Amino acid sequence: MKQKNKSYRIAILSMFIAIIIVQNLIPMFGYIPIGPFNLVTVHITVIIAAIILGPVDGAVLGGVWGLISFIRAFVAPTSPVQPIVFTNPLISILPRILVGLIAGYLFYCLFKTKLKPIFAMSLTAMVASILNTAMVLGLIDIFYQTPAVAHAYGVSDPTLLTKFLLAVVLTNGIPETILAGVLVPIICKPLLKLVRNRSI
Repeated sequence: MKQKNKSYRIAILSMFIAIIIVQNLIPMFGYIPIGPFNLVTVHITVIIAAIILGPVDGAVLGGVWGLISFIRAFVAPTSPVQPIVFTNPLISILPRILVGLIAGYLFYCLFKTKLKPIFAMSLTAMVASILNTAMVLGLIDIFYQTPAVAHAYGVSDPTLLTKFLLAVVLTNGIPETILAGVLVPIICKPLLKLVRNRSI
């Protein structure tokens, strides 16, 4: 029985990995270009997996997402900024691993407080989503206060980059957070029930 459950869990993990790969390969599916930025939807898949499978598998899927972002920055960038900053694994990989890890642990903690599962899922999704945006842009601000990066973002003065990135946390972070907060519970609720019935 344990072997069967383990195989079932691996199958679900593989399915999520496949979805993340597809989101990264099909235009307008995982990343919706808006100027020098992308409206990201891949984080929703990672958060869903973290809620259903737990923080470790969430971190694994976040790592897969980050690794694909890292590779794409070299071979097929989707914005002018990617070849400059996402070739740094501290920006392309680390925040994505943390998103999966934090989402998994946060949902577990919220669920233990007897909060209704649908609210726990929505809150987990929103927190993890805004953390993803804040971590990525925060690390860019720390490591890349350079004219090249400022120019890629369309900012004439590198000293204004911090203010610009803070504005992006609002303009991109809010839509991504709302989207995650709405979609994650809708998708997660039936999947979580199915997975728990199989006792993985």
